Amino acid sequence: MSHSVHPYSHRLGIIRDWKSRWFASNKQYRDYFKADILIREYLVKELRTFYVGGIHIERSQKALRIIIQTSRPGMIIGRSGDGITKLREKIMKLLARNNITLVGQELKLEIEEVKTPEANAAIVAMMVAEALEKRLPFRRVLKQTIEKVIACKEVQGVKIKLGGRLGGAEMARNEDLKRGRIPLQTMRADIDFAREKAHMTYGDIGIKVWIYRGDIFAKDVVNKK
Repeated sequence: MSHSVHPYSHRLGIIRDWKSRWFASNKQYRDYFKADILIREYLVKELRTFYVGGIHIERSQKALRIIIQTSRPGMIIGRSGDGITKLREKIMKLLARNNITLVGQELKLEIEEVKTPEANAAIVAMMVAEALEKRLPFRRVLKQTIEKVIACKEVQGVKIKLGGRLGGAEMARNEDLKRGRIPLQTMRADIDFAREKAHMTYGDIGIKVWIYRGDIFAKDVVNKK
């Protein structure tokens, strides 16, 4: 039998890098790892409607950098940077509540704009979740979202899968729609994957999104560096 492997972890070290980038001693590792999990869970919940496409964490001796990729940077930054200041304070309080101290490290928040949100799986999954929560018919949501994504020049294939009590039915089931290619076993294939939940009155509907953005070869990785 075959095993389902996360498309991101499947390509780590080949065309993907870690989302948390730091080194630590045995004593520090536990605190750093716990802090990363807490920060990610908090930001995903706090910034759910801001179309966050990715959260990257970097550490050095002097700084803890949190890089938030979003298609709505202005909404997170706020007027004259008020949003960033408040978010930083909330993260500091979260760490303090869990007895995690940043010894000699400054907390830095950076916002990166996602220029093509239709090519980002996490943002597309959030779009689907928002539409379902507005009680739009799930088949129409699937069809319209896939047409919007496949119209993007960077995208060569897309698949969206829904699971749960679709349309309020008593029996849960799965529905999916696909356009183009999704070569999951090709290591050089740039496949973005994301999960999301649409919170409905009769229960959650699970959403999975795969987006294929072409192949990445060694020469492309060198050129990016």
